[in-house]
Amino acid sequence: MSGFVTKPEPVEVPGLTHIHTGKVRDLYTDADDNLVMVASDRISAYDWVLEPGIPDKGRILTSLSLWWFDLLADLYPNHVLSTEVPAGAPADWAGRTLVCRRLDMVPVECVARGYLAGSGTVEYRASGSVCGVALPEGLTEGSELPEPIFTPATKAEVGEHDENVSFAYVAERHGAELADALRRATLSVYGRARDIAREHGLVLADTKFEFGLDPAGGLVLADEVLTPDSSRYWPADRWAPGHAQPSFDKQYVRDWLTSPESGWDRVADTPPPDMPEEVVARTHEKYVEVYERLTGRRWA
Repeated sequence: MSGFVTKPEPVEVPGLTHIHTGKVRDLYTDADDNLVMVASDRISAYDWVLEPGIPDKGRILTSLSLWWFDLLADLYPNHVLSTEVPAGAPADWAGRTLVCRRLDMVPVECVARGYLAGSGTVEYRASGSVCGVALPEGLTEGSELPEPIFTPATKAEVGEHDENVSFAYVAERHGAELADALRRATLSVYGRARDIAREHGLVLADTKFEFGLDPAGGLVLADEVLTPDSSRYWPADRWAPGHAQPSFDKQYVRDWLTSPESGWDRVADTPPPDMPEEVVARTHEKYVEVYERLTGRRWA
């Protein structure tokens, strides 16, 4: 068993229909059949949603996604229609709400990796490849890859594991044409974002995107994009292959959760403990710092 320690009750808003509570976002539809996506302050690790949340996290993720969507608009359109909070919604939805067009979502996590890290390192050590993509010998944790690679995963429900799959698997399930389009889009967007991040002193090690299809069959960027939840950011001036890198993502929470300090037995599959105040505060600082580094704006 894994998922929510305590699953939150959906907020009822006149004119909106609740359709899903995810690890971080709550999804509704409005009277025009648009999707209303509300980013919460929840944070997840190892398929568990942890307690308590991280203050400002929902607003930071939303603001950063909007910033990136603007910078990527010439490559691929996105699903955002409005940031207007629906009438009757709670005041704290401000800054964390996106009204989006409904799409035919492709059930594939489109992952781009420019560096070896995380599950990619584990797979590489075992097979010399990641998701069926053969890599050169001699790479280590944190190594930059000769070129970015597309390493898709199946999209899991809350409490389930995303599973790395091969390009051939995606082509078999969704057709070679769509699989190729997803790969081209993922690597194109990653390449643009990697270069922008470098200009701001950050290494974008890897990231995942979600795409939907519009009525004409065109690819549209959806969900969140290039946030600390969906991406692995490292400070460029401290990057050094050979060990785990300092990061601005939720790796800080994962590290605490698997340390003796937390006292959590991951193998037992029991709910994790509440995060202490210092872990919450430090994680908040990391989210704020990556936002400010990228955008050049002060978080208020």
